[in-house]
Amino acid sequence: MTWDILIGCMVIIIARIGDVSLGTMRTVAVVSGHRGLAWIFGLLEIIIWVFVVSSVISHIRTEPAYGVAFAVGAATGNFVGVTLQRWLPFGDQVVRIFTRNGVALFDGLRRDGFGVTRFEGVGRDGSVSMLFVQVRRARAVLVVRAARRLDPGCFYTIDDIRVANSALSNIVPTSVKP
Repeated sequence: MTWDILIGCMVIIIARIGDVSLGTMRTVAVVSGHRGLAWIFGLLEIIIWVFVVSSVISHIRTEPAYGVAFAVGAATGNFVGVTLQRWLPFGDQVVRIFTRNGVALFDGLRRDGFGVTRFEGVGRDGSVSMLFVQVRRARAVLVVRAARRLDPGCFYTIDDIRVANSALSNIVPTSVKP
């Protein structure tokens, strides 16, 4: 393999990592409702992809290593894209915390400055509280750390929120009977 082919393969790998990572970020932007970012990410993704794929197709018969580089870059791009997605600062998440120490955990999270909503329920082993905390993506880890510090036995889930509206005035009862 000549230096020209080796450098060409490296360029293809790097470009594919870029376009596949941009595709992942575009998807996150679409899901979280950031249309402008989704457009920018999509434009850059496709520009890179068109040039890379045209280069690979035009040389694949004489340099099959370009095809392998294309695949390696795509696979690595998936890994890098998912990793970057975790670090993206936009979007809201809801942290749901299940605990047997609902009042103490609720009060502790409120003292730490988080807005918390508490629901009481009954599980397999008795009473349980479910706490909902809506935060920006970058702050979700802080909620989890605080919850684990206050109740090491708690269980939690984290989900992305596509749309959130904090205006409770939009809730209108259909009928109220005295």
